[in-house]
Parts: sequence; C-alpha cells; structure tokens
Amino acid sequence: MTENDTSIALRAEGLYKVFGRRPHDAVERLRAGTPRDELDGATAAVIDASFEVRRGEIFVVMGLSGSGKSTLIRMLNGLHDITAGTITVNGEPIAGIPASRLRATRREHVSMVFQHFALLPHRTVAANVAYPLELKGVDRRSREAKATEILAMVGLEGWGDKLPAELSGGMQQRVGIARALAADTDILLMDEAFSALDPLIRREMQDQLIELQQRLQKTIVFITHDLNEAMYLGDRIAVMRDGRIVQIGTPEDILTDPANDYVEQFVQDVDRARVLTAGNVMERPRPVVAEGAGPRTALRTMRDAYMSAAYVVGRDRRLAGMITDRDAMKLIRRGESALASILKPVPQAVSQDDVLMDLFVPAVESPLPLAVTDDTGRLVGVIPRVTLLAALGPGPGSTEEITVLQPPIPSTVIDQVLAEADAAAAAAADSEEVR
Repeated sequence: MTENDTSIALRAEGLYKVFGRRPHDAVERLRAGTPRDELDGATAAVIDASFEVRRGEIFVVMGLSGSGKSTLIRMLNGLHDITAGTITVNGEPIAGIPASRLRATRREHVSMVFQHFALLPHRTVAANVAYPLELKGVDRRSREAKATEILAMVGLEGWGDKLPAELSGGMQQRVGIARALAADTDILLMDEAFSALDPLIRREMQDQLIELQQRLQKTIVFITHDLNEAMYLGDRIAVMRDGRIVQIGTPEDILTDPANDYVEQFVQDVDRARVLTAGNVMERPRPVVAEGAGPRTALRTMRDAYMSAAYVVGRDRRLAGMITDRDAMKLIRRGESALASILKPVPQAVSQDDVLMDLFVPAVESPLPLAVTDDTGRLVGVIPRVTLLAALGPGPGSTEEITVLQPPIPSTVIDQVLAEADAAAAAAADSEEVR
C-alpha cells in the first residue's frame, strides 16, 4: 500500500457480479455495451462499480430494490464471489484468496450488521455480543467484561442476561451493533440495518449510530433505500440504479447538483431541512461595524444598507454585539465616540454546521439576519429569514431582509442629527478657543 493509500480503508475497482450461465461472457458483453436486460440466461446485479471508502467515514450506498446495493455489500466481505474486478481492505485483496485467509479478514477487519438482526436465539444478549470474541479465542472473563462494556455503550446496560426474544426490535438491533463493535474490526458493514424498525425507533438508532461513530471513528458502509436516511447518516453517498453507481458525492452534492434526471427525481422529496446546513445557505454579512468604529461610522453603514441595526465585530471578526441606528444617534447627541457603552448582546448565533431544521426558532427570535459563526466564534455569514425559507424548496430567490427591530430611521433625519452634532462640536471647539 502506497503512502497515498493510507487514508483509504476499502477500495473497489471495476466490480461486476453476474448470476446465471456463463457469467464471464456476460461481463464481456456488458463491457462491449450490451444492455443489462439483453443478457440471455444471466442477471447482472452489479456492473462496473468503483469507489473508495475513507477511514472513519460513513459511506452510504443508496438505491431502490433491485439496484444491486445488497449484492454489492455482500461482495465487500466475501459472502458473494466477484465475477470481475477487485476489492481491497487496508490494501489487501479479498478476492481469490484462500478461505482461511478470508475468514481471518472477517474476524480482524470487517464485521457486519444485518437487517433482521441475525442473533443467536438460544444465547443470551451478552453471549451474542461476546460471540465474535469467542471465535477469536478470547478467554471467558475477558469476553464477558467486553460485552458488558459495549452493551452499556449502546444503551443496553443490565440486559445482558436476557434472551433476544425478550427484547424489542430496536433493542435487538442494538445487540447486533454491539456484537459488531465487540469484534473490534476496522470496517463495519450495515445492510438495511434500520429498515425493519418503526420510524421513531429508526431515528433513535440513526442518532445513536452517529454518536457511536463520533466516539469510535469506525469506517462504516451503510446500505439503505431511504434517501432521507442516506442524507442524514452519510459523509458521502453512492446512488445505485440497475446495478450501476450513477453518482457519488456528499449529501449536499447529491441534493444540489444531481448527476442525472434519475437522481434529481430521487431527491425531490428529501427533507432538505435535515440535510442542508447554515454554511450551505448563509450570505456575506452586511452591514457589519468594526468595534473600534465610532457611532457616526456605524450610523452611515446602517443607512447605506437600509438597515436599522448591525452586528459589531472585533478585529478578529468575533462578535462583540449589535447596535441599532437609534442607539448610534443617542451616542452622537451625547458626543460619545465609542460604541461599547451601548452595544446590545447578540440574541443567538448558530454554527455553520447546524442543519436548517434547527435554525427556525433562532431566526424568528433574531432581530437581525441570523448570525453564523465558525468554531472560533468569528462571524462568517448571516441568514435572513427569507433565505432560510427559500432554501427549503423552489421559490423566489430573494436574499435580503429589511425588517429588523424597527423601520430604519430616514436618511433626512440621520443627516440632520449628524449636522447638529457637527455644529455642536464646532461650537464647543470655538468656545474652547475663546478661553
């Protein structure tokens, strides 16, 4: 494995899986351009699939029934032979190797969670979780301790002595995940792992998988037919149709730049609020006032932008607060030159990684377009309410929000106040000179 390959946990190149007569001849015909449905006596389940799975990512393979996704995942751990192409795990091939070596690869590098749990009904929950360790020859005391630790990790503390039949479907799937984690492999394959669960339990399991992934940093290949699930879980997504991978990309790539009409139709009904983030839709912050600027500068900045308030930032672009045009006028009338005494706290700022679903309440409560900050607290963008709504579906692309706090003070009033302040300052200077 070369130095450039160290970030890749699993690689597939030119994969074909053909069932039926003369599969290798069928592969050659497919390569020559023969349509899938014209292969007499043969069925092509996977056609020329190539992809890489990076270490620590959740790579989702998504497609409708019959698209080839379940066949593909079974090829990744040797449950299905490869008709053509190569698969490497940590740089080592898994096709065409002796059965003993393939079993060792499964024990050490690749474990799997099945749709219908595949638990051993006569063994307790703890014994099911410990089973991979038993296959590795780990002693009983160590197996039991590890099983107890992992059951607590997946929220099943105290259930180790129960039989699988005594658990709900969601709890049984937690046992399946715990068993895969107990194997302590580099790669976790999950074939429609949550599709048999009720919607609420399914979402709970998705949340827990993400939480576990953040803690353990496993490499996960997740199969699903549910686009919302794919968008929620996947760091990257491979979309399959009729045995072929038609697009690979991030959830945002799939949603905003579908590769063809098939993918575009697929994503029409996706819950965008759970996929797009603040960083995807934010705009350049405007207006913004420097913390060291005076009230005159602040007032003119707001006037030029037709806004009645503005965010104030320090030299490092960190949010210092917000100021309104009326407060700036008060400072001018009092002859003050600093903003600090009258700054208002920012009601709420959001992270650029927050999904749109979590932004509605803060957006309604914020008198200014919602402030978006990075990990260091620097202001990197704003989201007007109209932009937030437009991002959720087709509609006007307006990108500005004018109504903030109160209507902006008319320019004529601002000019009059500035003129009065200038006159007062000049009078004060003349008086000082006379003295």
